[in-house]
Amino acid sequence: MNIQGMLKQAQAMQAKMAAAQEALKEREQTGAAGGGKVTVTMNGAHEITSIHIDPEVVRPGEADLLEDLLIAACRDVRSKVAAMVEEEMKRATGGMALPPGLC
Repeated sequence: MNIQGMLKQAQAMQAKMAAAQEALKEREQTGAAGGGKVTVTMNGAHEITSIHIDPEVVRPGEADLLEDLLIAACRDVRSKVAAMVEEEMKRATGGMALPPGLC
């Protein structure tokens, strides 16, 4: 077993993962709820970059509906971003499965 070779491979993979994480900051996904009446956009660093609310769903006395739509849109976009990040990390690691939370 060549330890130096393994260390070089690990360093190369770490550099690829860092580059992928930087690139993911520039990629975005949009989640929606209420038939697109509420949308939330998030980048690959899990930062919300925009929220759009159709004025039609802003009604006095129905704040709970709007809150539910926002939560649903956030959940939708979070799952899309997680899938995007997972796919990008698979590419960066050459398909090698890493333990959860390591990326």
